[in-house]
Amino acid sequence: MEQLLKSDFYFDLPEELIAQDPLEDRSSSRLLVLDKNTGNVEHHVFRDIIDYLEAGDCLVINNTKVIPARLMGVREGTGATIEVLLLKRKENDIWETLVKPGKKAKVGTKIIFGDGLLVGEVVDIVEEGNRLIQFHYEGIFEEILDKLGQMPLPPYITHQLQDKNRYQTVYAKHDGSAAAPTAGLHFTPELLQQVRDKGVEIAEVTLHVGLGTFRPVKEDNLLNHHMHSEFYNIDQSEADKINKAKAEGHRVISVGTTSTRTLESAALEDGSLKACSGWTEIFIYPGYQFKVIDALITNFHLPESTLVMLVSALAGRENVLAAYKQAVDERYRFFSFGDAMFIHAK
Repeated sequence: MEQLLKSDFYFDLPEELIAQDPLEDRSSSRLLVLDKNTGNVEHHVFRDIIDYLEAGDCLVINNTKVIPARLMGVREGTGATIEVLLLKRKENDIWETLVKPGKKAKVGTKIIFGDGLLVGEVVDIVEEGNRLIQFHYEGIFEEILDKLGQMPLPPYITHQLQDKNRYQTVYAKHDGSAAAPTAGLHFTPELLQQVRDKGVEIAEVTLHVGLGTFRPVKEDNLLNHHMHSEFYNIDQSEADKINKAKAEGHRVISVGTTSTRTLESAALEDGSLKACSGWTEIFIYPGYQFKVIDALITNFHLPESTLVMLVSALAGRENVLAAYKQAVDERYRFFSFGDAMFIHAK
């Protein structure tokens, strides 16, 4: 196979197209519809997605919930400000975290949050300089986190989020993500009801999105890029819905790259699924043969990101870059709070 370069996925993106705030009405975002076979593009509003769904299809959503994982604390003794970002829950109230500034957080350092409501102690330094922190508190950790923590918005969003819930999908259930599965942000309860009323099955999977999602690809040769690992879970009842759609010749439509990575990681060789959970480091780029998904709802992603590579694996790099150029020309809004794209084949 020919070498794939990071630069093959570059496109010019004016900074003012990066959406800083969510729209008032989630479903009023714009929707670019791309035919993955012909490259044909149509422009719609997100709620028009209903016109592209057919009875018997299975829409797969990621029901992870973003935790308010950004904590501001002070170092015991010096009072220096330290920012802690929760990445992965280990055991016994130990979390893998990203600490800024890292040099102030040696093993043994204690960090006080919320006047002592929560105290963290650095117990180890692991790969990439991440800190393992053991937390001490009285009460329920999630409730304390809800009181003290902030939503860990991506680095390219500079505005303060007025309403925490706008960085959650309306179907968020299971705590654990450091970032939202943003393709799902466009759905409202009313739109989901319309989807059900049309005879479309909705299957739920869980993938806790890690901040590695925003980590830039540093390697020029894609094959040298190592993906971060993320935890996923699929229950048997949901696997059955997906298997049924496939067996009956209907489409499996994934909402977001996170749902896609979950399904493709969990799939057996024949494309079927069974209940499972585990960690995935799957990296999907052109040349990948999809086992489960037929169509994808997704947002517009960063140039040279693993997410643009995944989308290109489904629709072809030339088709995707041409569609992105149209999106830029038409002033679509990009990234987490931006507009959406539906990739399918007629």
